[in-house]
Amino acid sequence: MRYAKDTDEGPHGQSGIKNDACPASPCLRIMCTTLSPYSLNTYNWTVFRAAVVWLLLSLIWGSTWLFIKVGLADLPPFTFAGLRFSIAILPLALLAAARRPAFPTTVGDWAFMVLTGVMTFSVTYGLVFWGEQHISSGLAALLFATFPLFGLVIAHAHLPTERMNPWRVSGVLLGIGGIAIVFSQELGATGPLALWGSAAVVLAAFTAAYADVWIKMRAGHFDPVVLTLVQMVAGTIPLLVVGLTTEGNPLEHNWTPLAVISLTYLAVMGSAVAFVLLYWLIKHMDVTKTMLITLVTPLIAVVLGMAILGEDLTWRTAAGGGAILAGLSLTLLPRPPRVTRPIRHAAHLAQPKRAATVRDDDSPRPHPPHFGGTPG
Repeated sequence: MRYAKDTDEGPHGQSGIKNDACPASPCLRIMCTTLSPYSLNTYNWTVFRAAVVWLLLSLIWGSTWLFIKVGLADLPPFTFAGLRFSIAILPLALLAAARRPAFPTTVGDWAFMVLTGVMTFSVTYGLVFWGEQHISSGLAALLFATFPLFGLVIAHAHLPTERMNPWRVSGVLLGIGGIAIVFSQELGATGPLALWGSAAVVLAAFTAAYADVWIKMRAGHFDPVVLTLVQMVAGTIPLLVVGLTTEGNPLEHNWTPLAVISLTYLAVMGSAVAFVLLYWLIKHMDVTKTMLITLVTPLIAVVLGMAILGEDLTWRTAAGGGAILAGLSLTLLPRPPRVTRPIRHAAHLAQPKRAATVRDDDSPRPHPPHFGGTPG
């Protein structure tokens, strides 16, 4: 068996082990270098940790829809949502105190954070919790998955660098078709409350997308912990006020063990821990791969709803959800860049041929996901 050339350098030029024992066969060589002590202790370990965090974050956000549905069996929606974020504020405040980030000093910045906080938390989560009372957890997750599709349309109107292209237009049209299929089921089979519940979740996705684009336009100088903390405080107050005035004293609600477990899970895992994991993942994984969580969480929510709550998956829900996820795939999955050759005039025909130029202007340029726009 023929062996490859020896090397003393690691993947980034650092001193590593020799590969004189690695065969020249590409497949065997990949296995050899991947399993080397150098790789396992550096690059591969970082990739492995990022993959674990990505999977854990997907499972957390995919399961939040289940816990919302379970908690709504005993708790009213606005009080439930308000208490969730009231608890989640505490660990975020501790994180901010430990990091000591700079807070904004202008009235305009504070007004911006408060207003986007009301949109992101009060309106978005108020609609989600209210709507999921009347539809299944899996359907709610599929409908909220339209959030990135709305974001593409809104960004096209407000961000010069986020223009639509044929792939994105096709994705948005597929998503709209999926919503229409789902709405035809809710209108014809399950009654007006299910239809209004579905509409509430779609409106929540639109509101979150609009807030997300607005944040990208103006919040580049904000610390993410400060931004999320102020937004959460500003958005939680209206939820608690609406809950107190329309749903009564929180102490008098039906506090079953499942209600307490659901509230604790959503506040700690679905809000505080999820934010920390997302903040870490953005620093250690490509943004495109991070955004693919949006494709996975609805599938997890549907499976958990069927397995634990016994929710039905009708053919219209499956077809509509499939169209929505297909639309997301067209807009989020990376595509190979287009290769075009430069035009050469007759005077330059005698010159040596240059390498082809690569155009990637049609490839998606996603930005780091904001916590307020995350599912569940």
